[in-house]
Formats: sequence, structure tokens, C-alpha cells
Amino acid sequence: MTDRVLTDTLSDLVDLESPDDLALADKMKAGRNQIVAELRKVIVGQDEVISQVLNTLFVGGNSLIVGAPGLAKTLLIHTMARVLDLKFSRIQFTPDLMPSDITGTDLVQEDPTTGRRQMVFAPGPIFANIVLADEINRTPPKTQSALLEAMQEHRVTIQGRTYKLDEPFYVFATQNPIELEGTYPLPEAQLDRFMYHIVIDHPPYGEEYDVVRTTTALQDPQLARPVTGDDLIAFQRLVRKVPVAEPVMRHALDLVRASRPKSDTCPENVRKWVAFGASVRAAQYLVLGGKARALTSGRYHVSFEDIRALAHPVMRHRIITNFHAQSEGLTTDVLTDRLLEAVPLPRSGM
Repeated sequence: MTDRVLTDTLSDLVDLESPDDLALADKMKAGRNQIVAELRKVIVGQDEVISQVLNTLFVGGNSLIVGAPGLAKTLLIHTMARVLDLKFSRIQFTPDLMPSDITGTDLVQEDPTTGRRQMVFAPGPIFANIVLADEINRTPPKTQSALLEAMQEHRVTIQGRTYKLDEPFYVFATQNPIELEGTYPLPEAQLDRFMYHIVIDHPPYGEEYDVVRTTTALQDPQLARPVTGDDLIAFQRLVRKVPVAEPVMRHALDLVRASRPKSDTCPENVRKWVAFGASVRAAQYLVLGGKARALTSGRYHVSFEDIRALAHPVMRHRIITNFHAQSEGLTTDVLTDRLLEAVPLPRSGM
């Protein structure tokens, strides 16, 4: 089914009919381009990484960024917070970090006027708009799990009391893939909470040269703030209004279901390498990410290409390979490629 045919099938489905929605869609597309322009003052290259980070922001999800040291993972997220003028918090995860070091805790304080002592809540670094969990795999699972409620519910519970986090709220976590000693792999349940697993790799020669050239000279970039936190909240609502044709929705679900070895649709060259396939969250994030990708491309509908373009960052941390795949060095990216080859696009007549 071509995009032209798909557009025709959506003629009765388009929800972005009001002038306000259309104006907001234009603002979202322009805002994305302006954010990228500001990031370019500090970040060299990494176009796909920036695109996936922005997609995360517009959907309202959380993402895991994996890459070797020195590839500007922390710099990218910090600069993003500066451009958006959002409160930023960086938590350096270490083996001795406690859950209360993240969420906060109750402290005994004395009232200077009455002399009475009372318990006062001291918020932890999780109380920010953009939280960077740096090297999240360096802390034990008990502390890692302190992020779960915040990531899923945008709130934290301490001593039986619940505290809401300010919106917008995002968690970006980083991992270093080349240092495994003294690390604690994230539980699958927590990995599944991340919308994307973003891989940041060494840039091409020309871009790496520009990195060395710019970072060894005086730098004082003045960053504009083209998009606000309130804008992001409005964009997130708008994204959910974008219509998705049934064939596109089914294609996203077909890709996810085909990753499960017990499914009848799982290809044989995938089944023998996979222990567990992707969860339903994978299909949800394929669709939501596709909606944001469509809007920032100037379209009001989701295409098959939107879904397939996001398959790797959505699936790579949700497919659990078995021993045979690990011994053969088969990665989840390779298996996702095989899924994309095996799951056909619906025919235009469907």
C-alpha cells in the first residue's frame, strides 16, 4: 500500500481538523528543526541519535542510550535540557547508591520559632524535568528499581506518601557497553519501560575531526529556547491524536508478534535464536513513535515506513536471545533485520 493510497484510506479518520491542532502541528515541526539547529552549536553529527531523542520527548517516553565513553551522551542530554529550559538532574549511579539517594527521604528538622521537631521531606534528584541516570548498570537492582515508579507513573512513594513529579518528565539512562566488571544488567521488566534503546557509535572521520577541532578551541555558544516545557506537553497530546490506518497498526503488531518464538508467525531463522520476544509495549511505542515521526515530517498520518524505521530502537532491548544466538554472536539488530524481511507489507488491495 503506497502512502497515496494510505492517505485516501485516512480521509475519514483524520483527527487534526481544528485550526488549533494544525497550527500546533506546524509549530511542532518547526520546533524540532529549531531544537536541532541549537543542538548543532554543541553536538557534531549523530543525526539519528538526536532524532530518536527528540522523538522520545515528543511522545513523552524514556530512553536508554548506550555507547562507549567520550561520545557525548551526557553532553547531548544536558544540552537538550538547556535548549528546552527544563530543570536537569544528573545522577551518577555507583554500587553504593541507595534508593533514597534518588527519590529523597524524610529528615528531622527543628522549627526555629517553636522548637518542635518534625519530619520534613527532602526531595531527591528525581524531582526534575529531565533526569540523566548515568551508567545505570553500575548500581544494584534495588536502586535501579527506584526509577520504575517514576518512569511509569511520574510519581514517587516515600514512607507511604506519594509525590507527583513536575511535567514534562523524562528519564534518559546511559550505559557503557565495554566495561562489564562491577555492573548489574538491568532487569527485563525495567528495560521494557524504556521506549528506545539508542545506540551511539563513533562518528565518521570528518565528524570526529570537527569534534576535536571545536572542543579544543574556546567555546561559548549562546543557546536559544525555541520550545518550552508547556509546548512539549501540548505536543505529546497532539501526537496521540494522529490517526493510524488499520493496515499500519496491524503491521506494527505483526512485527512484534513475529518476534515471539511461540508465535505461529515467528520466522524459523528467528525462532531458533530467541528465548523471549518483544512485549506489547513494543507495538505501542512503534505506533506512538511513528505518530511523532510523521508529524515532525509534516504529515498527518503514519506510514509503514514510520513503523519500520523505528523497529531497531524499539525492539533491540525487548528481544531476549538464547545461548545459541549469543555463542554465534547474533545480535538483536540482526534478528530485527530478519523480522523486517520476513513480515511482508500488506498489499494495496487489502
